[in-house]
Amino acid sequence: MASEKRSALNKELLFLILQFCNDEGYKRTAHIFERESGCYFDMEFFEDLVLNGKWNKVEKYLSGFTSINDNKYSTKIYFEIRKLNFLEALDKNDRAKALDILMKDLKVFAQDNEELYREMTQLLTLDNFREHELLSMYEDAESSRKILMDELKKLIEVNPIFHGKLKFPVIKSQRLRRLINQGLNWQHIQCKYPQPNPDIETLFEDHVCQWPQDHLFMQSTDNPQLDASLPVFPSSWFCGPSTVTQAVSREDICVSGPITSVATTSDNMRDSNTMSQNSLLGAEYEVASTVLHPGQNHSPESSVSDDLPIISMDNVMLQNFEPVSHTDLPKTVARILNESSSPMSMDFHPVQQTCLLVGTDIGDIGLWDVNLGVKMLSRNFTVWNIGACSTMFKTAMMKDPCMSVNRIAWSPNGSFFGIAYSKHIVQLYSYHGVIDVQQKLEIDAHVGGVNDLAFATPSKQQLVITGGDDRLIKVWDVITGVQMHNLEGHEAPVYSLCPHCKDGIHFIFSTSVDGKIKAWLYDNMGARVHIDAPGLACTTIAYSADNKRFDLFSMNLADNKRLFSCGTNKNGESFLVEWNESEGDAKRTYQGLCENSSAVVQFSPIKEKLLAAADDHVIKIWDMDKVEQLTIIDAGDLPANPHIRFNKYGTLLAVIASENKIKILATAYGLQLLNASVTGFVNSSSDVSDGPRKHVINPSSSVSNSGEADAHVPTHVINPSVANSGEADAHVPTNCDEERIKDAKQKIIDNANNKSGVCKIIQISMPSQCKSLQLNGCGEADKISRLIYTNAGNAILALASNATHLLWKWPQNDLNLSGKATTDVPPQLWQPRSCSRMMTNDLTDSTPEEAVPCFALSKNDSYLLSASGGIISLFNMLTFKRMMSFMSPSPAATSLAFHPQDNNIVAIGMDDSTILIYHVRFTEVKSKLQGHSGRVTGLAFSTAMDLLVSSGEDAQIFTWNLGGWGKCKSKQLQFPDERIPVRGSNTMVQFHQDQVLFLVVHETQLSIYEAKELGCVQQWIPEDSARISQATLSCDSQMVFACFIGGIVSIFGASDLQLKCQILPISYLPYTPRGNVHPHAVAANPHKPTQFAVGLTDGAVIVFEPQKPGNSWYLAEYEPATASSYLLQDD
Repeated sequence: MASEKRSALNKELLFLILQFCNDEGYKRTAHIFERESGCYFDMEFFEDLVLNGKWNKVEKYLSGFTSINDNKYSTKIYFEIRKLNFLEALDKNDRAKALDILMKDLKVFAQDNEELYREMTQLLTLDNFREHELLSMYEDAESSRKILMDELKKLIEVNPIFHGKLKFPVIKSQRLRRLINQGLNWQHIQCKYPQPNPDIETLFEDHVCQWPQDHLFMQSTDNPQLDASLPVFPSSWFCGPSTVTQAVSREDICVSGPITSVATTSDNMRDSNTMSQNSLLGAEYEVASTVLHPGQNHSPESSVSDDLPIISMDNVMLQNFEPVSHTDLPKTVARILNESSSPMSMDFHPVQQTCLLVGTDIGDIGLWDVNLGVKMLSRNFTVWNIGACSTMFKTAMMKDPCMSVNRIAWSPNGSFFGIAYSKHIVQLYSYHGVIDVQQKLEIDAHVGGVNDLAFATPSKQQLVITGGDDRLIKVWDVITGVQMHNLEGHEAPVYSLCPHCKDGIHFIFSTSVDGKIKAWLYDNMGARVHIDAPGLACTTIAYSADNKRFDLFSMNLADNKRLFSCGTNKNGESFLVEWNESEGDAKRTYQGLCENSSAVVQFSPIKEKLLAAADDHVIKIWDMDKVEQLTIIDAGDLPANPHIRFNKYGTLLAVIASENKIKILATAYGLQLLNASVTGFVNSSSDVSDGPRKHVINPSSSVSNSGEADAHVPTHVINPSVANSGEADAHVPTNCDEERIKDAKQKIIDNANNKSGVCKIIQISMPSQCKSLQLNGCGEADKISRLIYTNAGNAILALASNATHLLWKWPQNDLNLSGKATTDVPPQLWQPRSCSRMMTNDLTDSTPEEAVPCFALSKNDSYLLSASGGIISLFNMLTFKRMMSFMSPSPAATSLAFHPQDNNIVAIGMDDSTILIYHVRFTEVKSKLQGHSGRVTGLAFSTAMDLLVSSGEDAQIFTWNLGGWGKCKSKQLQFPDERIPVRGSNTMVQFHQDQVLFLVVHETQLSIYEAKELGCVQQWIPEDSARISQATLSCDSQMVFACFIGGIVSIFGASDLQLKCQILPISYLPYTPRGNVHPHAVAANPHKPTQFAVGLTDGAVIVFEPQKPGNSWYLAEYEPATASSYLLQDD
């Protein structure tokens, strides 16, 4: 086993070398290495050689992988190549060359087929070899080479010698360079005297830091007996908990405030999130916080380059250092959703964690916003085009028109969902955010019931897989509806499906009601694996969530997904099992399931550590590594074997209860996500017509009535575009008729102006009603133009109107063990000792009164891009040194944004209305985007949607595709007649946590838009003449913090833009007649949803938090006031 692992690692090293050669442009070297190592056969390169007739190079490359006599496929490959070379020589009348090929290259095949060799010899005697009846179809060299290449591809793919060599593994860019940097960082950690800025001169020897003779130690006042002769290391050099006492380096001297050393224990090390140190070779070695909250999005991907390298051990890597808390399970009933009929299947959206799909026993489907407790969308079952359905289906519907949902499921990225019904058909919808749901495909898929449905994306192709009573598994293209595969082999109805990908191989697990488990590839070659489920039980099979563990020895992420099944046989015996995939047998069987279940026990993995099964009226929990039952969750009033569904991060659990109810259970963090009180629950059963906080269905989401069916779509696929022609059902529900939209919109306005209940807001008018902390700069006060927290959450960075940057860092000490931003401990205005001045932008050629200051911070807090109307500067956040400057005005930069997946690429909005996509490393403009008619003041990226959103003083919003930087959509903001914006008003944009919705901030309004179609979902416009300075979403996207020119700070609910709380100026600017001082900038803490900071026009910064830790701004017992605002919906 050890030798096999070494062999696998050696093979992976070969791939890394290949990737490095290709990245560096050593293409010829790469192909030589492919041939000599035999690890990867580049089909594209091979095809290029064949199509260009470079026969000697073709055989030379091929010889690195196989020889003529290896097997019949190899023999056939060489023969076909040499035969075409021979015929091309004859076609050119080069008989000497043809004879040479015949005698040297083709003679080797004569022994096995003398007759064929004799016929080829006779071709030399013909004036035109096409006279031979078998060669009469030969046209020319180009077409013959294409035909040959098609044949060679088939031979190579079936040749066992090439198995595992035709697909290059998916490897992150610059992976080898990253590993070298990580190795050097690891060596640096092991140094006896690690230095902050090590000098690396060679890779041929291990790195060792030499201790400087002039270094001064600082001794902790808390431990006077500490031996000063021993070095003390910064905590950010350690990957795990440490008991080493930390000292402050003389490079980290603060401008103000005391320097405190603190003995750091393993506990507070877990809570710390220290600033990145310089890594070796210029890369960052960042130890991120190990305190994680389920539901946070973590992106471990980062660019590695010579100029802006990033090596970040982020939360994804480090979360597995902490044991999973078994006490943090969803045990509190936070919502009860009422359906009109019995729920049968549920699924949480993979990105929008509070969005729940439900299918019922009468075929209805519902889309619930669990956060609001409202059903955003409801569709009754109907056949979209009965005329396109099979006769068998029509007959079945005539006998029994009742239809039930067997399975409802989201696609992996949440852009589609599908419903498997109890008779024949599958319906697919496309989903574009909020309630923009459109009919996509209706497929007459199986004879009898469709028992399960699952999505998969092999080779980046969107597929849906179905299994039915007819014992078949079918694979369909989601876009066209074409059937791709038909998998036969089960001897009983198919019960469940589980597509998966492992080691680059895509396959499907399936189970049938007779207890058989099979595995299939995406071909029609039959099942590759046949296993009996324990007790021949009717079984569901599932993999655990992505369990990416950080291996300290390989400095790499290892994928440890595990396979489980749970089922019940005819005797009522239930089995919950973990499988050993390599051996094909049960690894462990879990104890505690009921021995006489009346139905199949439903189960679900919870992230990567726990299992849950609904059994005996409760939900039972197991640790994946232990067979004994861990605990139970009793939600009350549950059937014997209810259906259960967890959201992606395990913070919410939906369970089907009695009387058509769905109970939503939440963890502590899930309760924060839902804004729910731990002591009670909300009973929500309202539909779109009667709720006080409803979304209006956008008419653009209705089914298209124009266009014709795709000619390539088979007859059993019903395209909704033909639903209103021919025999289409006239009762297709659209939920989008004008009257309903008008009624719903009026209710939103009425409820927003209602003077009681929901519309009462909290008003804070005294300093004692909330916690606040004022941060002051040094020198002459200047307006704070821009404000941001560092991504680590331990500092606030401000850009003043005089082009100076101010950085306040919170110390880690006895009063603040975490070192994070808090109102309980004042931060220090920080700058490194090695830098004599603050980071200051260049104002040469700038016009301060017309400048729009802007900055962007890289996601690992290492680099800052900033401009104040002049040249753009790139600063090192650790040293405050300006690394480079570029783009002198005019035009001047007015907005900046780092590409979320590549720190080398920056979007720059300019005051001449253009957007430049700039590559910092290569110092070149990659693309210039045009469309705005005024300066660009807002930029935001969405990796989920592959979009860049821009906004400007022209009050227009544009979306741009990240692939080719092409313009997608544009939208003009809507203004009431009486609210004319001031000339030069800026418009800001910021993406919601789901990366689908985004916040638009203009001085006259707050709006929520969805990115795909730029539909306005919600809009808030102040009733009076108050103008908005800036606004931002909270880190969990549940609130919007907005500051106004009049001095009021307002807090809104992000889902409905209802005003919840107001902080009056007198509460945070007391007793000081400082003239017209008001908040001009705002920033939200990236880790604490309720903490935010505002920057004032006098240069101060105020940090706000609720009075009590853990409290919401909504729940504090303050004096309520009536909201003086109203909501508008976009038509």
